[in-house]
Amino acid sequence: MKYEWRKQEKELYSTKKNPQILSIQSQRFTSLHGVGNPNGPEFSKKIQTLYPVAYGIKAAYRKYAIDKDLEFDDYVVFPLEGAWSLTTKGQQLDHLDKNEFSYDIMIRIPDFVPDNVVSTALETVREKKNPSELDKLEIKTYPAVEVAQVLHVGSYDDEPASFEKIDNFVSEQNKQRASKIHREIYLSDARRVAPDRLKTILRYQIK
Repeated sequence: MKYEWRKQEKELYSTKKNPQILSIQSQRFTSLHGVGNPNGPEFSKKIQTLYPVAYGIKAAYRKYAIDKDLEFDDYVVFPLEGAWSLTTKGQQLDHLDKNEFSYDIMIRIPDFVPDNVVSTALETVREKKNPSELDKLEIKTYPAVEVAQVLHVGSYDDEPASFEKIDNFVSEQNKQRASKIHREIYLSDARRVAPDRLKTILRYQIK
């Protein structure tokens, strides 16, 4: 059976336009850290590393599952995510300077994929493709959290209006934002979808 995150975890990857509060379990990712404008070449190098790794892990898991009685013998690769904040300098400015973004860009690893399969996949990717940022890649596990999220449809530059929706909703629930870091989950491929049609889940931790 194939694990499809859009079906098995429909709530977490909801395309509802109204804000909602969710509890998210611990999650594991392949992740690359960066600082700077995401429109630049350094960001592209990270994307060009993450996707070969993600599909390499998927291929390694399929091979691992062939002779085993498992609930899932394949899966759909999870969407690209970013955890975004600003450098100390960026936080002190009175305007947004994209060169001061501090971020972790990542792709989730399914919970059922064993660590040894991930390790094997990384070795294979290194031998076959050896993407430029592979040596900087980290396997990160994020703890369980309570979050607020909303679906943003449109350009990334128009996200403040959607964040205002989340902020108002969180306040109405007598909750508050836990940190300035926020998460973006990219349901659309920005290379193929017009800016006004991009679908992005915006999410941040609450307390």
